[in-house]
Amino acid sequence: MNLVKDATTQLPRTLRLVDSASIIVGIVIGAGIFLVPRLVAQALPSAPMILAIWIASGVLCFFGALAYAELGAMMPETGGHYVYLRECYGPLAGFLCGWTFTLVVLWAAIAWLSVSFSITLAYFVPLHAFASKAISVSLIAVFSLVNYRGIRLSATIQKLLTALKVAGLCIIAGSAFLPGTTSVASWALPRGAFSWSALGAAMVPVVLCYDGWPSISHVAGEIHDPNRNIPRSLALGLACVIAVYCLANLAYLRILPVSVIAKTDHTAAAVAEHTLGQAGGMILSITILLSIGGALNGLIMTVPRLCFAMARDGLLFRRLAVIHPRYQTLSVGITVQAVWAAILVLTGSFETLVPYGMIAAWFFYGLTVAGVPILRRKYPDRLRPYRMWGYPITPILFTAVAAWFVANTWITQPRPSTVAFLMIASGIPAYFFWRRIGPRLSPPG
Repeated sequence: MNLVKDATTQLPRTLRLVDSASIIVGIVIGAGIFLVPRLVAQALPSAPMILAIWIASGVLCFFGALAYAELGAMMPETGGHYVYLRECYGPLAGFLCGWTFTLVVLWAAIAWLSVSFSITLAYFVPLHAFASKAISVSLIAVFSLVNYRGIRLSATIQKLLTALKVAGLCIIAGSAFLPGTTSVASWALPRGAFSWSALGAAMVPVVLCYDGWPSISHVAGEIHDPNRNIPRSLALGLACVIAVYCLANLAYLRILPVSVIAKTDHTAAAVAEHTLGQAGGMILSITILLSIGGALNGLIMTVPRLCFAMARDGLLFRRLAVIHPRYQTLSVGITVQAVWAAILVLTGSFETLVPYGMIAAWFFYGLTVAGVPILRRKYPDRLRPYRMWGYPITPILFTAVAAWFVANTWITQPRPSTVAFLMIASGIPAYFFWRRIGPRLSPPG
């Protein structure tokens, strides 16, 4: 069978509501909730303000999810941001998004997660540099093989990892409320505690902890009954994340004073060891490994779909759109992704790319959500099974915060921000190159 000629077929719609929600929860809840509380406590002086910033940031991301729900239900195609920006602003905008997310944001994130897994694993077994890299590459290979063999298998593993990581977090957080534990939290709001600069400093790392929810849009073409399940999975997934994050922070604040959290590099570890003793550190390490594994599997599952959509439009190698005749997966795309991520691990290049990724990501998130009113005017008669709640206030709020995030980062971190946009701009000559040679690479007939 000629695989290239099969490249134009559609991926099967096999992902159900729980599958889709577990992808969101699995990707979003990574290592951030274990490390970020220190940064938040350094910026904000009181427990109620800390909890409020976690809730407010979750609501903000929920507003963005509402926009993606409308776009996904209207255009339930594989490719996510690429498809939405292509339809809204034209093919160049879509290509720049896909180019940046694959080249900079997501493949580097896969490498970073695999290395983080090895670092955490060293809690149990001391690892030399070679062994650490070998484990990181092997982890990428294992999850890539799982996804190569079928999205149902990958979705089952994703649900298992997500359930186990949430259970682990609930055990650690719940231990703070066991009989005999004493609360040290003060819920009084001190005078002069609020400032916009402190709010911004705290909000940046918290918003980054919620990052990853748009990844579900990449597999929109494989979600069963997308008109219903895309909006529901975004709502269910983000609601679960917000609840887990708030529970974790309530536990941290109950056991440790804000002043101590501000000086503690590993807040979750301090709480776990305080409430559960030596077993707490073991449970926490296992939970972090599960969190990283779930995020890694979710990214390996979703990222090749961006390349698939671009390749079908003739803007990448056509073989990246090949669908395996037996497993119905993006076999070539998954293989290429695994090889490239392994190279980033072995060379350490991901350490250079990761800092630029979030700046670029939020630039495109803002553009995507801003596209909702544009597409409503551009295609007023197109079927919209779901319309985002709170329109037009919710997309305006999200777009404004995304613009502030990018601008504030550019002011405070001009060098990485400039490099991030240079990477985006590097896609312009690449786009015209593929526009020129893409038709020659298309299969006959």
